[in-house]
Amino acid sequence: MWPWGHLAVAYLCYSIARHRLRDRPPRALPVIALAIGSQFPDLIDKPFAWSLELLPGGRTLTHSVFVAALLLPSVYLAASRFDRPDAGVAFAVGHVSHLLADIPPNAILTADASQLTFLVWPLLPPPPYESVDGILAGFLRYSMGWYEWAQLGLAFVALLVWYRDGRPGLGYVRRSVTILTRKAA
Repeated sequence: MWPWGHLAVAYLCYSIARHRLRDRPPRALPVIALAIGSQFPDLIDKPFAWSLELLPGGRTLTHSVFVAALLLPSVYLAASRFDRPDAGVAFAVGHVSHLLADIPPNAILTADASQLTFLVWPLLPPPPYESVDGILAGFLRYSMGWYEWAQLGLAFVALLVWYRDGRPGLGYVRRSVTILTRKAA
């Protein structure tokens, strides 16, 4: 799944849960943590596999439920220590939604469990896939099929929901960029 697909799935799940459980839209800092969590597995695994060749595939180490079992409570405890438990929960939603969204649709339709082995790496080898020569090559080799178009559509829906939710996180990011540019000047 493309980065915007992961972000869209994570945001829609989090926004729906937030509206149902708290009857209000998501807040800024948790949305930023959610966005990081939704990309985290690929930010680690893809460079370590595709560019550095330290991992056997782009869905291994941080795509494993074993790493999630250690990482997510640690992130939650750290966020709670700074009195931001919602950010820890949001990161977890982003991370878990990433793992679930990486399950290929054909694996679900055909009940092909061999495509799920990445979830229990290193106990089982990751599913085979074409090797790529770096991150840029990985992005460039993909073509736009129905699945990619569906992800773009989902990203558009998520963008509309985010806008309706009041664009949480945008002001926070703008202020941070302004502070950083002032310090650099």
